[in-house]
Amino acid sequence: MEAAIQKDIIQTFKNLNAILLLFSQEEFNIVPGKDRWSAGQTAQHLVLACTGYPELFLGKTEKTDRRYDEKIKDIEALFLNFDIKMDSPDFLKPALIDYDKDAITASFLKIESDLLLAAQTSDLTLTCLDFELPGFSEFTIFEWISFALTHIQRHTKQLNTIFKQVAKS
Repeated sequence: MEAAIQKDIIQTFKNLNAILLLFSQEEFNIVPGKDRWSAGQTAQHLVLACTGYPELFLGKTEKTDRRYDEKIKDIEALFLNFDIKMDSPDFLKPALIDYDKDAITASFLKIESDLLLAAQTSDLTLTCLDFELPGFSEFTIFEWISFALTHIQRHTKQLNTIFKQVAKS
């Protein structure tokens, strides 16, 4: 289980970093249309959403009384359905400012490192009690890591679309 999730973490961040690398600093902050986010805002949304996992995993937990990965299929079905437009909760909405691509990339290196460390050192089957995703109730540590990766995969696809819209020909 640990080796598979570590491989998923590495591949997910490799894909994310590959698309981020394509943007120039200027392109990173171009808003591609009305009611859309720039690549910088999209990336900052992910930074906001994925920061804080170590603290969550070190918070209050309990032994899980169900399969440790039971909610993964539902998470993937929702977040990898690109026909659904989702609204971010306010606390995960990025400020409407320009973002520094290098700073965001550095944030992702830290998040990747934190997730890899958690996958190596945490009991992934424990249920986290300090926070829950609305509509899903509590997740195990494994499900939280999988959720972060699925969320990143969703926005990596969006970043690819944004790049096609803003890249200079």
